Amino acid sequence: MFAMPSALFNRRAALGLLGLAPLGGLSIGGPYAGSVRIAVGGLGLLYYLPLVIAQQLRFFEAEGLSVQLDDYPGGQQSLQALQSGAADICAGAYEHTLLAQQQGSALCAFVVQGRAPQIALGVSTRWMPRYRSLSDLQGRRVGVSSPGACTARAVQLMLLAEGLPADSVQLVGVGSGAGAMEALRTGRLQALCHADPLMSVLDDKGALRIVRDLRDLRSSALLYGGSMPSGTLYAPMEFLRRHSAKAQAVSHAMVRALKWLHTASPMDVLQAVPAPYLLGSRRVYLSAFEHMRTTISPDAMMPDDGPATALRALSRLQPGLAARGAVNLARTYTNEFARQSKQRFHA
Repeated sequence: MFAMPSALFNRRAALGLLGLAPLGGLSIGGPYAGSVRIAVGGLGLLYYLPLVIAQQLRFFEAEGLSVQLDDYPGGQQSLQALQSGAADICAGAYEHTLLAQQQGSALCAFVVQGRAPQIALGVSTRWMPRYRSLSDLQGRRVGVSSPGACTARAVQLMLLAEGLPADSVQLVGVGSGAGAMEALRTGRLQALCHADPLMSVLDDKGALRIVRDLRDLRSSALLYGGSMPSGTLYAPMEFLRRHSAKAQAVSHAMVRALKWLHTASPMDVLQAVPAPYLLGSRRVYLSAFEHMRTTISPDAMMPDDGPATALRALSRLQPGLAARGAVNLARTYTNEFARQSKQRFHA
């Protein structure tokens, strides 16, 4: 992100490039007391598992932080909570920082949780038993976490990849829990694009059939053409500048959680995750976790090609984003906090 050799990298200079100079008298790297509110769009999803682990295993507390996780039906609602001031940080898709910049808001991702969208598209076995291709979905209702969320954009990109109009289906916001399952059961939806464990549980029950899968690195790269950062922690640039110590403490806890997830045993995971998040099946939850484990970031760092990949994908839906200077990618993320955490925890 920063155009200087790593050997000459200076933390204070790098922060200054983004206007993220530490508060006077504070240095980054150590526990700092304070409280932080994080808005999340579907806390029980594997998409946010690193955040859940950091909370459940008290990694935030170890950094002197009191963290409140506020759960919302989808990414769009959690973004709105951040923009209204109801939250300090948002856990959500990286693409939101690009779209926000176009609208005049300075949001910056500082922790990457996933290196792929970690979602799948499934069709109802009851309402679409003769499904053969995505063209069969035209005019149908497809459930997503919320309109404007990454699940909605993924459906549209899948359609475009098949030569179909992005608006050829009706996207219906159904949240991320029981509401989505009920909507599929009753026929309010004919298909669903969502994350695990929801998709794996419905697939295991025979309620839907997975027809497009973005829950592994290879499948994601085929659709997006590169590393597609998914779940991140992002915040207003002003928050990162004024509260850099808190942001660093959050980063420390998250990198510790990410490292833990890459080495945890199945039983470790089950013991750490709140029972309601398992959706009634420990077996399916663990299977889903193992399927997507490689997409979990090892160190919270933004992949080198991640920002450009995300912009390229969004530009297919909003061509204006591709215009030269429309989006300054360097201001939509920073690796500075994650880099410090990576060094501290040898991630």
